[in-house]
Amino acid sequence: MSRLVTAPRRIVKTLLAKPQSEGAGATVRRSIGTPSLRSLNPFLMLDHFSVSPGAGFPDHPHRGQETITYLLTGGMDHEDFAGNRGTLNPGDLQFMTAGKGIMHAEMPRQNPDGSANVGLQLWVDLPKELKYCEPRYRDLKSEEIPSVSVDDGKVKIKVISGKSYGVESVKDLAYTPVVFYDVEIQPGGRVEQGIPKGWSGFAYVLEGGDVIFRDGQTEGEEKKVSQWHNVVFGEEEEEEEGADGVVARVDETETKPGRFVLIAGKKMDQPVVQYGPFVLNSQEEVYQAFVDYQSHTNGFERAKGWRSEIGKSMVH
Repeated sequence: MSRLVTAPRRIVKTLLAKPQSEGAGATVRRSIGTPSLRSLNPFLMLDHFSVSPGAGFPDHPHRGQETITYLLTGGMDHEDFAGNRGTLNPGDLQFMTAGKGIMHAEMPRQNPDGSANVGLQLWVDLPKELKYCEPRYRDLKSEEIPSVSVDDGKVKIKVISGKSYGVESVKDLAYTPVVFYDVEIQPGGRVEQGIPKGWSGFAYVLEGGDVIFRDGQTEGEEKKVSQWHNVVFGEEEEEEEGADGVVARVDETETKPGRFVLIAGKKMDQPVVQYGPFVLNSQEEVYQAFVDYQSHTNGFERAKGWRSEIGKSMVH
C-alpha cells in the first residue's frame, strides 16, 4: 500500500471511557466531557451509550450545539416539539442542530430479544454566528454511506463524512466541519487516513481486538489500544511538510478484527460556556437560556405544555 500519511500524528493521551448513568436508566461510557478531557475543540462530549428497553432520554432541551448520533445496534426513536419524529436503525446517523432552541426525546425501541440499543452520541460546538440559528435535523441512512475496502480486503472504512482512499461521503451533514470514519481492521490489516491540518482528532475503539496506532512523537513508536479507550491526537499547525494523519493496524495474532471510529473537527476560536444542555459563549447567555426555556420564549415557545409521545412510554 502506498504511503498516504507521511507525518503520523502524535498521541497526546489515551483514556478509558468508564460506564456511568445518564438520562433515565441509560448507561454511557463518556470519553470527552469528563474531568480527564473536558472538551476537545470543537467537540464537547462523546458518549458510547447502551439503552435498554424501559430506559432512555425523555423530554429535554438543547441550545447552541449540534449532536451527531450514530446507532450501532437496535433502534432509537426521536421526537421534538416541532412535530419532527423518526427512527434510527443500525448503521443510521442523525445530525441535530439545536440552534436557538429545541426540546426533544430519544427513546430506545423494544427489541424482541430484550437486547440493549447501542450507539455513539457526539456533541459538537456551533460557531458563534450560528448559536441562534433555526433548529434542524438531517438523517443519513446506513445504505447511503459509501464504504471502501483496502489492504486486500483486510480493512473496511465507512466514509460517513470526509474522504478516504478516493471515496467521498455523500453530503456534509453538520454546520461545523467534521470528518467521521468507521474503520474495521482484520488481523494483519493496516490503514492510513489523512486528517485536515490543524483540526482536532481522536479515535475511539468500539469493539474487537486491540488496535495499534503509530505515535508520531518518535519514529516507529506504536501504542496498543483496547476497547472503550479514546486516543487523542496532537496537531502540528506549523508542520508544513507531509500528509498529516493517523496510521493504525491490528496484529495478525489477534483473534478478531478491531473496530474504531476516527473523527476530527475544525477548531473554533471562541469561549465555551456550558451548563448541561446549553452551550454558549458567555455566562450571561447561559443564564438567558434558562430564562428563555422556563418562560417559553426566544426559541422555546413550543415547549409550553409539550410532552413527547415516546417519552410517555417510560417505565415509572
